[in-house]
Amino acid sequence: MTRAKAFLVAPLTLLGLAACEPVPSSGGTSGSARITVPESVATIAAPYQDLTTARVRAEDGCYWYTHRGPVETTELPLRTSNGSPICVRPQS
Repeated sequence: MTRAKAFLVAPLTLLGLAACEPVPSSGGTSGSARITVPESVATIAAPYQDLTTARVRAEDGCYWYTHRGPVETTELPLRTSNGSPICVRPQS
């Protein structure tokens, strides 16, 4: 009976350890550069966003920031109070 438990516990342990993936601390993709947000962007950005982590992504030319929630850390587009994305070049 002990051997049967070992065959059950070993795969479950490995599955549990597979979920322990480290979260990158840089918080961005390779095509992003961390910058200081200009005052003009800070004034139009919605208040609930973390402007200290904001950066412009080269892929789309828009500002993105790192949202650290209770469950996961994710990249979100920086938006105005009315929900529009903040970009440095027109979207195509």
